[in-house]
Amino acid sequence: MSQIRKNDHRLMQILLGPIVSEKATMVAEKNEQVIFQVARDANKLDVKQAVELLFKVEVESVQIVNQKGKPKRFGRFEGRRDHAKKAYVNLKPGQEINFEAEAN
Repeated sequence: MSQIRKNDHRLMQILLGPIVSEKATMVAEKNEQVIFQVARDANKLDVKQAVELLFKVEVESVQIVNQKGKPKRFGRFEGRRDHAKKAYVNLKPGQEINFEAEAN
């Protein structure tokens, strides 16, 4: 059995989930990137290590995007959607993440 490092527990909380949308699908096909929603305090190195740990793939690069929440009105009350942080993960050639196989 592989030995779990002290930092692995933190890395398992970095990735909140994959983003599945029309734009994410186009980016995946065109640039061979996968988009994840990540914790707000995550950095590029954390995301790279988390993807490599969880999916057993090699990561070439990571780009981080901070998305501000949209202001919205709920009747007469003003509010704001939550801010989000996204990570565009570029995998090395020949690497692939299959979410259907990972779910089983």
